[in-house]
Amino acid sequence: MRVGLHWSVLVIVVLVTVALARGEFPAAHPGYSAVQYWTLALLAAVVFLVSLLAHELAHAVVARRNGVQVDGITLWMLGGAARLHSEAATPAAELRIAAVGPLTSLLAGGALAGVAAGLDALHASGLVVEAVAWLSAINILLAVFNALPAAPLDGGRLLRAYLWHRTGDRLRATRGASAAGRGLGWFLVVTGFAAVLFAHNLSGLWPALIGWFLISAATAEARQAEMRSVLGGVPVSRVMTPNPVTVPDTATLADFLAEGPFGHYRHSAFPVLAAGGSVVGLLTVRRVELAPAQGRVSTTVGQVMRPLADVVIAAPEEPVLDLFPRLEASPVRRAVVLDEGRLVGILTVADITRALAWPAEPTQTLPRSTDPHLTKEAS
Repeated sequence: MRVGLHWSVLVIVVLVTVALARGEFPAAHPGYSAVQYWTLALLAAVVFLVSLLAHELAHAVVARRNGVQVDGITLWMLGGAARLHSEAATPAAELRIAAVGPLTSLLAGGALAGVAAGLDALHASGLVVEAVAWLSAINILLAVFNALPAAPLDGGRLLRAYLWHRTGDRLRATRGASAAGRGLGWFLVVTGFAAVLFAHNLSGLWPALIGWFLISAATAEARQAEMRSVLGGVPVSRVMTPNPVTVPDTATLADFLAEGPFGHYRHSAFPVLAAGGSVVGLLTVRRVELAPAQGRVSTTVGQVMRPLADVVIAAPEEPVLDLFPRLEASPVRRAVVLDEGRLVGILTVADITRALAWPAEPTQTLPRSTDPHLTKEAS
């Protein structure tokens, strides 16, 4: 399993180190050298990151035990995230995966509190005891904050598991947890900016930043749930535009432009075919616009097209949901659909958006879950 570090991790390490070395430690235990303050502060910041990693690893381990594939873990400025390839199959599995994170942080905080008490009893350096006590407190705070019933926090996952269990509707449960996440996010944004504007306390920017993150993440989670509900199990062949208009790689840009925008080439992107009929690239109107106007008579499509190696390629039977992240990351936001090397279609983000916007038939609410494991764990 891959563990990644976002560049913003450096920001949190610097902020924690400076806050401890310049504020917390000298205020609580004056008289030590600057080297001691800074060394211990940096060590505490690193251990804090390790505790965040332990929190996410706990999610990943339990997720795998419950049949959910884990793509990796990424640590960043506001914490970490275990990237799950799929969702839990039952509310009980969702509950187990969500609950283990805060529980891990709470156990870490308790263990560190015991270590701090033991060091104090042994008359260890007060500065060291202070550092361990701070790590204990921050882990307990992390556990409490993550247990708040608002997506995308772990408490939001617990709320979703409960709503899913009660209603039998995963999408409805996700909407409820996401709404709670946006509500908490706006509360933090408003109170944070109020502290800055009325109390002139710049530390209010922190809750405002966290609140904005919660709003964005909760909105994205609700959107992904809608996508999974509509497109779950749907292959690319059902959403793509079949038999797309193509352009030969030997055509000049002048010839190409002469056919648009109301003629044959009325779209904005076209698969490019070689003389033998094989796909060799993708031509976009943007690439044509970037070509010098005076050279378009002699410049061919093959010279300005995006090579096939730089284009997202999909198979007709590939699930749309698996393809979507690659489409969003692609500069052209399009995929060429090939069936054993033969061009059969083209898929754009707009095609997926159009499918999501189609009015859905009303569905009946599923019966309430009777999973005995969830009943046992929730009691």
